[in-house]
Amino acid sequence: MSSILKIKNLHINNKGTEIIKDISFDIKAGEILGIVGESGSGKSTLIRSLIRDMENDEEIVEGDIFFKEKSLLDMTSKELRKVKGNKIGIVFQNPGSTLNPIKKIGKQFVEVLKSHIKISKKEALKRAELMLEKVNLNDVKCILNSYPFELSGGMNQRVAIALAMIMEPELLVTDEPTSALDVTVQAQVVKEMMNLRDNFNTSIIIVTHSMGVISHMVDKVAVMYSGGIVEYGDKESILKDPKHPYTQALINAIPKLDGKLPIGIKGSQPNFNEKEKGCSFAPRCNKANSNCRYKTQKLKDIGNNRWIACSYIEEMELKK
Repeated sequence: MSSILKIKNLHINNKGTEIIKDISFDIKAGEILGIVGESGSGKSTLIRSLIRDMENDEEIVEGDIFFKEKSLLDMTSKELRKVKGNKIGIVFQNPGSTLNPIKKIGKQFVEVLKSHIKISKKEALKRAELMLEKVNLNDVKCILNSYPFELSGGMNQRVAIALAMIMEPELLVTDEPTSALDVTVQAQVVKEMMNLRDNFNTSIIIVTHSMGVISHMVDKVAVMYSGGIVEYGDKESILKDPKHPYTQALINAIPKLDGKLPIGIKGSQPNFNEKEKGCSFAPRCNKANSNCRYKTQKLKDIGNNRWIACSYIEEMELKK
């Protein structure tokens, strides 16, 4: 099966400082990829690059991003507009990044639909009503006649998700889409995103801090640390048998139902301006050796659909 999205050796700088380091992965039609990691690991920067919505000081200095075998980096602004919102849906952590504060919700749905397909205002509003109901919003006619500031933060986030899903995109790119929602609504939104995948074979990238969302929703997991991917593979193998010390630490930091206290990760991520040799996680890792501290760590295939950027794990795998 061909990839719907392929990232190849992506490097991104911010004011000359490298903040995304040699990232490569691909997503096939209908796959869901979860990207996890602490705040500051580069997850949101990566997401912005995928949709060509980068901040002024950010620059892709190497690599490429292919959507259905066409380079997004080579597309003109006009070509990109036809893809975003139509073929690629986008949900940001802050709904204010998506919703126009001075336009009523209904008008925003109508504008999105009319910009991509031939449809009447009445038909567009009807489709908007159905989509809002799918993200568990009530009194949808009232919502469509409201401005964003008249709704709660959670309601605005569900509206933003509905707006991203209204064109039934082939790829849905989401950055912490459930962070502003309570647990019950989170489950409902996750269910609707999975329904989108099941009904239309939509691929999804979801950035999240929630291992619950990861365990319930995704097919593959990319663990990010300090701007790079340190572990990548199938959800089941990573959650049941995490290999990289950082992945193990993330999972150990999750509260358990058995009453055992979670184990925090000592220290903090390095500043991107710090030019460190070797593994950026080494100062926080209790398994680090001299190779870890001085040898550049790159993702390597260790079999069973698993890639690791860790010289310690490579040594252990070779000894088996």
